[in-house]
Amino acid sequence: MDEPKYKRVLLKISGEALAGDKHFGLNFEVIDSVCEVIKKCNEMGVEVGVVIGGGNFWRGVKNGEGYIERTRADHMGMLATAMNCMAVADVLEQKGVPTRIMTALEIREVAEPYIRQKAVRHLEKGRVVLFGCGIGNPFFSTDTAAVLRAAEINAEVILLAKNIDGVYDSDPAKNPNAEKFDVITYEEVLARQLKVMDSTATSLSMDNNIPVLVFALRDPENIIRVIRGEQIGTIVKEK
Repeated sequence: MDEPKYKRVLLKISGEALAGDKHFGLNFEVIDSVCEVIKKCNEMGVEVGVVIGGGNFWRGVKNGEGYIERTRADHMGMLATAMNCMAVADVLEQKGVPTRIMTALEIREVAEPYIRQKAVRHLEKGRVVLFGCGIGNPFFSTDTAAVLRAAEINAEVILLAKNIDGVYDSDPAKNPNAEKFDVITYEEVLARQLKVMDSTATSLSMDNNIPVLVFALRDPENIIRVIRGEQIGTIVKEK
């Protein structure tokens, strides 16, 4: 098996991706295929941290706007991410992968509270660490949580697994002539207001010089391909 290019990575998966064609809830065929690839990465000796969104159950701003106060709506979204982490952790454990869930909100009966040193130690021992509940504060997305956790655990790269296969200059679903970038800078993403991540997450990754690899989760094997250094999707980095 080819040697991995990266030793420690932060994998960000959207909640919508876990729903698959259902667009809501959990699609265990999708989860199983993703977990199988994470297992292969673990067996390659790659240390894997995972942040999962909660959009397959609840999106704070979208679902709560006009009905529920923003802070409470965002906290509901954090709990949705914890449910996703529990589901993925269970499937990983069934495959024999040592796993820990750490949450920014304390849910001691089902997860460890997030402590950076413990998270790093889990990774060093070969455990996959799932980070739930975002950063524990409203008004911040799970994209921002992914960048923050990546910085805290000294991840070499953020693997941004999406429903689209890279970064385009416009929405390819609306513009058939949209141009895909192989490489783009953080500054250009912000200047063009491209929807790679939200602006807070993009700025944080730029300030900490953490490259972001954007690729399609449609084929979960792409996770292994990018870890091996294959040119897939788009890389967002400094000049």
